[in-house]
Amino acid sequence: MNDRYRIVIIGGGIAGCSIAYHLALRGETDVLLLDKGELTSGSTWHAAGLVTHFHTSPTIMRMRKSSIELYRRLQAESGATVGWHEVGSLRVASSRDHLRLLQRQVSTARALGLQVEIIGPSEAMKIFPYMSDKDLYGALHIPGDGWLDPSGATLELARQARLRGATIRTGERVTGMLRGLRGEVAGVQTESGAIRSEIVINAAGMWARQLGQMVGLDLPIVPLLHQHLTTRPVPGYELPPETPVLRDPARLFYLREEVRGFLIGGFEMEPKAWSAEGVAWDFTQKLLPGDWDLFGPVMEGAIERIPALEKAEIMHLTNGPEAITPDSRPLAGPVPGLPGYYLAAGLSHTGFGGGGALGAILADWIVDGDPGMDTSGLNVRRFGSIFKELNVLTERVRESYRYYYYLRYPHDENESARPLRRSPVEAQLEQFGAVFGEKNGWERANYFEPGKPARRMGAEQKTWGWGRPPFFGQAGDEHRAVRERAGLFDMSSFGKVDVKGPGALSLLQRLAANNVDRPVGTVIYTQFLNSRGGIESDLTVTRVGERHFRVVTGSAFVPADIGWIVMHLPSDGSVEMREMTDELACLGLWGPQARDILQAVTSDDVSNAALPYMRAKAIRVDGVEVLAQRVTYVGELGWELYLPVEKANDLWQRLLEAGRPHALQPCGYKALDSLRLEKGYRYWSADITPEDNPFEAGLGFAVRMEKGADFIGREALRKIQAAGLKRKLCVLTLGGEPGALYGGEAVYRDGRVIDRLRSGGWGYMVAKNIGLVYLPLELTDEGTELDVEMYGERVTACVAADVLYDPTGERLRV
Repeated sequence: MNDRYRIVIIGGGIAGCSIAYHLALRGETDVLLLDKGELTSGSTWHAAGLVTHFHTSPTIMRMRKSSIELYRRLQAESGATVGWHEVGSLRVASSRDHLRLLQRQVSTARALGLQVEIIGPSEAMKIFPYMSDKDLYGALHIPGDGWLDPSGATLELARQARLRGATIRTGERVTGMLRGLRGEVAGVQTESGAIRSEIVINAAGMWARQLGQMVGLDLPIVPLLHQHLTTRPVPGYELPPETPVLRDPARLFYLREEVRGFLIGGFEMEPKAWSAEGVAWDFTQKLLPGDWDLFGPVMEGAIERIPALEKAEIMHLTNGPEAITPDSRPLAGPVPGLPGYYLAAGLSHTGFGGGGALGAILADWIVDGDPGMDTSGLNVRRFGSIFKELNVLTERVRESYRYYYYLRYPHDENESARPLRRSPVEAQLEQFGAVFGEKNGWERANYFEPGKPARRMGAEQKTWGWGRPPFFGQAGDEHRAVRERAGLFDMSSFGKVDVKGPGALSLLQRLAANNVDRPVGTVIYTQFLNSRGGIESDLTVTRVGERHFRVVTGSAFVPADIGWIVMHLPSDGSVEMREMTDELACLGLWGPQARDILQAVTSDDVSNAALPYMRAKAIRVDGVEVLAQRVTYVGELGWELYLPVEKANDLWQRLLEAGRPHALQPCGYKALDSLRLEKGYRYWSADITPEDNPFEAGLGFAVRMEKGADFIGREALRKIQAAGLKRKLCVLTLGGEPGALYGGEAVYRDGRVIDRLRSGGWGYMVAKNIGLVYLPLELTDEGTELDVEMYGERVTACVAADVLYDPTGERLRV
């Protein structure tokens, strides 16, 4: 047998076979797929096989559309081998809040190109007459959805991969990884011997975590029990083969036809983890005993919607574990610090809807060096170190599973495994009645309830639904305090990364679109771009010394940004990178009175002349060195103040005392978001993503095309400039209920969908709803009227100035 291949894929489920197939399509035939058992012998073989186009993530919806096109094509080429049943689907709303959620989701889906409509209860009953109309408020009908035979589809991909030159070997378990002199992956060790390769792809499903441990990775994947049952045909309710798939998220179940009977599965509220510490290697093509106590609530919900199920004779309750991540999305792409090692795991909730397309994404990543689309929601770099703790990981995975169907609102926060990372000034925040949210494990003040005990925000939007939140007024008070006086923010969860050494400048010049070669003490706002010119990161770089730079990024994005830096570190050891997030606190002080307050606690000069906008310098407060960076995300005079965490309490208290004559107010992240919207400041992952370039995003001022160093994405930007821009990120103002705009809503012109709002919210000083949207250039003039779809109704909107509050930026520079 050959003991050398260019690419080795581990795992013969839908992910692995799809990757082998798509690599072969791209001409990569020096490929070996290994499976320790038979193909499809993991989670694939017991999957229900449901596939829908519907999702509110642009990436996952594109993946599902691509997967369905693949299954259709394979079905046409191979006959019934794939078992693709294009029967359509119904997703029903069983409460008013679920209907409003469906209206929001449909609005977003339309903006992403999916032609969908909400139908009324009577029409839904015509399409699926077997259900009760009790608490039926409407439904989403998608005729192009369906289900397939999981094993048939996977085996057909494997057959096609073999026909195109790929090699598949079963019954051969990987027992270790081979490494090169630089730490790169050099192949695998199997029970039959060593196999050398340049690239190894871990597509091992519920065994992916154990394979990751062979190279020192703690992958955030835990198997959970997932069950579905099948019934015999119910007399008088025998389902025809063309029966559409039915989903009732409020009742936690999905359903499809199976030999004229019912196949019913769902997502329990108290899911159970299984073999979290490691799945036995010989657990292939095996099931676990059915857990009727666990499945009971799902079956009860199904019977409520379809009363005839009470008469059903159950044939079998299938209990098969599936590997889940903390956000129910796959782990895909190259692993930072492990050249040649890729992941394609954690698919269970994305399943066959994403599995067909994931192979094409990995093939593009390997062949072209880029996935060709925004994969930030799938990227292996998105999870931080908090998930190295197995108990934390398991609880977050369980919570993710629980809310896969159960309604989670935009203002709801994670409930499990809290608190994990506490602010160094948490006790001070508690004194003011902080209501904490969570980001990347950090407890952060969302807003304050003066005079009330501090608490941790959780799943409380269920108490007020989609209307104006109860904190709307308090967030407005905090917002106005910053605009009129001064606000004090705890920003300690900011990601802080020091990059040092003789190669530090060259590295950052290569990564950053802006010019980082600036005098010591300069704060540079910049983006890291991919080879397509898309925005991978949005951050600041402060030149602390000639060979010392500090990268500051968002709380949730620091794992991804560190991973991006690691993937581009020079191999000569000329750069040292160290995360400082846990060592340095950050307090934000902003507002027209901010200078008076800061000057009162330091003898150092903080005047405009001594410390101008976008500059940083060390000042001393009570003998403690504080790095004062004059930069803002709220659009007011002020500073980010960095100092050792053990000194943060003292600085917080000193600033509060100095700010008392100025009515300084502690403020939270809800106010921060409304403040940045009024200034048109972008938020990475919503307004700017790896599919958006700086010129279209209005960030051309942060690009230096002719700086004295090349940077990733420059050639792509040159081509974009030469071709001319086609669209621009614009600010809209619109009517509608204050506090009920979230982003994602479809934007229309003359009845035609143009795009979707990237982010949205209320501007307290301008007293308007504000949204950001990419528009074609012919629609970008101020005053252009558009419509925004909010909960099924069209609301008039107008293109507004790029900056609604202090458009000249005078308040920043005084």
